[in-house]
Amino acid sequence: MTRARIWAVQPDALLSWVCGVFLLLAFSQAWIFPIFGEEISPSAGSLIRLVFFPAYAAGIYLLFSSGLRSLEAVLRAPILLAMLATAGLSYFWSFDPSGTLKRVIALILTMACAYGLAARFSWKTLAEVIGAVFLVLIVFSFLLAILLPEIGRMTNIFPGAWRGAWPEKNNLGGNMTIGCMVLLAAAILNPARRWLWLGGAGLALTLILLSTSKTSLVALILGCGCLVFIGLVRRGPVMSTVTVWLAVAGLVLVGGILAFAAEEILGLLGKDATLTGRTEIWDGITRVVADRPLTGYGYAVVWGDESPFAPLAKITKVAGFRAYHAHSGWYEVWLEMGLIGLIVWGLTYGEAVLRALLSAFRNPGAYVALPVFIVYGLMTLTESVTLAYNDIRWVLFCTLLIRLSLPEPKPDPYARPLLPDLPARRGFRPDVWPPRLP
Repeated sequence: MTRARIWAVQPDALLSWVCGVFLLLAFSQAWIFPIFGEEISPSAGSLIRLVFFPAYAAGIYLLFSSGLRSLEAVLRAPILLAMLATAGLSYFWSFDPSGTLKRVIALILTMACAYGLAARFSWKTLAEVIGAVFLVLIVFSFLLAILLPEIGRMTNIFPGAWRGAWPEKNNLGGNMTIGCMVLLAAAILNPARRWLWLGGAGLALTLILLSTSKTSLVALILGCGCLVFIGLVRRGPVMSTVTVWLAVAGLVLVGGILAFAAEEILGLLGKDATLTGRTEIWDGITRVVADRPLTGYGYAVVWGDESPFAPLAKITKVAGFRAYHAHSGWYEVWLEMGLIGLIVWGLTYGEAVLRALLSAFRNPGAYVALPVFIVYGLMTLTESVTLAYNDIRWVLFCTLLIRLSLPEPKPDPYARPLLPDLPARRGFRPDVWPPRLP
């Protein structure tokens, strides 16, 4: 791309790119640990919250600049709106209503950014916007681990394991797994720059290996399996049928192995039977929720109240240590919004996976959505990433679910690329994967 072509890009398109990349970098929270460390004081916490306001502004710009398409995005994803409404309604049964209200406002603004991203960009451009964010995070993590190893590498529990810009190695592994999936999808959807995105995916894989996170490696394998599945089902009815049957048989086989050899699998992943103390936390949550099975205790207020009669005190007593979150998106929702929230979240995730599976047969966006949904679903089993305000993983989940509900914009306002084209091999088709050689 010549300099003239770069400047020929419409100013609003360039501004939208900048806003999308900026808000996702802010929600990655990769800047918090290198600046403030693991222990964050109340004054630092207030400063951190202020940083997110420009990100909200960027998301609101994307939302309003998309016009009626933003309204269409809201109307076409009602189950996600129901999830947000459930969190808001928990104000009325929360044991700390003011705390719930403040965090619900943050959640609304966070999800507004997701609606803006989904409404503003086509699939090809959205993949590159997210891919550009992860390229920045990859380079930043390498620089920290190499130049500032006291920050970029763990010094206790798992000494030497890379953690990049996050406090713990599994944070690096989980984020890079999602990043690797998005970068591979960007390479498929944008063949003119596939070597840029494939190179980024290779670097993300390197960080996953250096993090020594076996769980992230398993998630990466499943995500790559999703890419292969999508590529095969798009090769005609016969191949599609065979692939679907093989996928179902594989899922049944994996389920059987997990059912009868769970301890052996955990051993291979370096986990004990308690999942590093998670089951004790879950036991405490189960006992606490028994007092409020239908409604829970209110959105995002349980873990900050350390009074002797609060739910946290009971969970701490059962678990034997002080936890800072549920270490499971499902238990987190159950604790905060009870059975009502758990049912709505189950329907939300089920709709996301179903939409992604159906789109695999006709929508190139499946290359982005399905692998990310599967990796994200695995994360929700052991990490509190559901309805997480100011969190890139929740923003990406919402963005992709909303984007799946929307048709491609016609004409695409971002048809002219903002990045320079790289030499593309003749015969490469983004709608057919693996690519066929000419």
